[in-house]
Amino acid sequence: MKAIFIAYDQAHHEAVVELLERSNCRGFTSFGTVQGRGSVKGDPHYGTHAWPSLGGAILTMVEDSRVDTVLGKLRALDLERPLLGLRAFVWNVEQTV
Repeated sequence: MKAIFIAYDQAHHEAVVELLERSNCRGFTSFGTVQGRGSVKGDPHYGTHAWPSLGGAILTMVEDSRVDTVLGKLRALDLERPLLGLRAFVWNVEQTV
């Protein structure tokens, strides 16, 4: 099992949730609005007057066999609107209860 952490511009939220549903990733945790800045070219998302946009974040656990499919769909979404920003990170899940 793998954990996929997805950080994105809040404008992507509905598309990311729909993408997960279409990929049979039923369970996820959405962190609502989050603040941050991308490490490569990302503009700050601080929710301030100077940087008014905000981000979102979702954590989902998926079977190993679904990781490449989900990442491919996320990559395609990011390429559709590259200035918004979307990143996904995959971690191993050691144990669950």
